[in-house]
Amino acid sequence: MTFTPTACPRLVVKIGSSLLVGDEGAVRREWLETLVADLVERRSAGQQIVIVCSGAIALGARRLGLSHGGRRSLDDAQAAAAAGQIALSQCWAELLGAHDIAAAQILVTLGDLEDRRRYLNAAATLDRLIGLGAIPIVNENDSVATEEIRFGDNDRLAARIGQAARADGVILLSDVEGLFTADPASDADARLIETVDAIDGDITAMAGSSSGSGLGSGGMASKVEAARIATTAGIPLAIISGIEDHPLARFAETRRGTVFTAEAGANARKTWLAGRLTVHGCITIDAGAVDALRSGKSLLPAGATGVTGAFARGDVVEIAGPDGAKIAHGLAEYDADTAARIVGHRSDELGDLLGYAPRAALVHRDHMVLL
Repeated sequence: MTFTPTACPRLVVKIGSSLLVGDEGAVRREWLETLVADLVERRSAGQQIVIVCSGAIALGARRLGLSHGGRRSLDDAQAAAAAGQIALSQCWAELLGAHDIAAAQILVTLGDLEDRRRYLNAAATLDRLIGLGAIPIVNENDSVATEEIRFGDNDRLAARIGQAARADGVILLSDVEGLFTADPASDADARLIETVDAIDGDITAMAGSSSGSGLGSGGMASKVEAARIATTAGIPLAIISGIEDHPLARFAETRRGTVFTAEAGANARKTWLAGRLTVHGCITIDAGAVDALRSGKSLLPAGATGVTGAFARGDVVEIAGPDGAKIAHGLAEYDADTAARIVGHRSDELGDLLGYAPRAALVHRDHMVLL
């Protein structure tokens, strides 16, 4: 589908730390006022807005006098986030309040969107706030997140919030104009890719992993991963520059950026599965099974070649091809130990192996989404 940001009934806008926070560690308030003006204009036209906003750690580091932008250690980052989130929320409340719009803070952890029940709770809260006319301001709860249990960047968080909010589009405001064929800072022939219809190996290879400012945690690789999450759910995503004033209005006028077009939307459960960032294990399959899955079949034990991880029935597992490439996410029909016993066996052999009437599939197609 064509991404027209002014026509999206419900839009998620993500703001990176490098845009929000200046070199001195304070909010770039004059720039933010121009963005708020864009948001107010869109809201007046009937558009519903959700903001995903970074910057709490960078702001808190300045307030607490922490070096390295508050990222020298996990303890520093958590403390900086706790102090900075207050400043961030106050700023949004003041700027939106000047236009008689209520700002509503939502802090989430990885587990809030990886657990199905908590994901649905978050989705319900977002929907209710939007219905009440508020603009939700979402951030990762960095004051309690750990290195092992966190999104790590707000690009992927924005895509997941787009899913939960049932958004019609996601815009990532960045300190770069979009995805280039090479690093434009070092290659004069680098070309901006304006439209991406499929995220393949070539697109992934173009994505770097560094953040230009040093304030944020997400680079182009995280933005491309965010695009995969969003587009799999039927939501187009755009990466655009937010450096200049009125970035949304400029994008609507110039169309300068990279737009990842959306696939046909999956059902709600499959959307949640596709966007998950954590899995409990992996089932490796052969080339024939890869073809079967891509033609809409369930994963049968005969097509599996190996099992790793410790998962129970109903846990989310990754399905990987013979080369290790991710093929799908799905809900396991067996626990890991039982799955390991039956890999490679035909369905008519399972009863003798297990001693009971087995389920035919390792992962049923109704509980699986291709990546």
